[in-house]
Amino acid sequence: MYRSGDTIENPVTGERITFLRAASATDGELVVVETTVKPGGFVAATHVHPFQEERFHVVRGTLAMKADGETFELGESAHVVVSAGTAHTFWNAGDDDVTFVCEVRPALGFEPLLGTMFALAADGKTNRKGMPNLLRLAVVASAYFDTVRLPFPPAIVQRIGLALLAPLGRLFGYRATYAPASRATWKGDLRESIS
Repeated sequence: MYRSGDTIENPVTGERITFLRAASATDGELVVVETTVKPGGFVAATHVHPFQEERFHVVRGTLAMKADGETFELGESAHVVVSAGTAHTFWNAGDDDVTFVCEVRPALGFEPLLGTMFALAADGKTNRKGMPNLLRLAVVASAYFDTVRLPFPPAIVQRIGLALLAPLGRLFGYRATYAPASRATWKGDLRESIS
């Protein structure tokens, strides 16, 4: 669980997130984060939030986004709403940092999922695209399937794959949440665990 004001960083994707309104402060109604993405930075994968709406507001810089098959750029003060179930991805399209505020409704597992993925990257447990190995990813994806999933293959196929791989991943000791090995370098605090 995060508190408003906590910050986490992903050294692989170049993202830094500060929780402006944590789920604990809104009874899970929403999460509001300020995200800064370095030049060349990106979100780890094209994804879908099946039950969450995301509202993006660019504070400074240029954010490129692909949503529902359309690619576009958002400059300072631009807004976009990504409806639940819409495949999307984003990246920094400029030579300077891009900063945007994102509101996610409802919160669901958004915070622990981000915390886990960022901590894995910080500890060198992801590839250059910010993704962990297949078995660890299956454990995480299975736990947060209502928060995020891939746009393809169909959800039922993903569920079957996760039902086969996640138990194997747990046998290898992987868990749905991950805290960094060195808390001294971690600005957030993952206080809850899902096994």
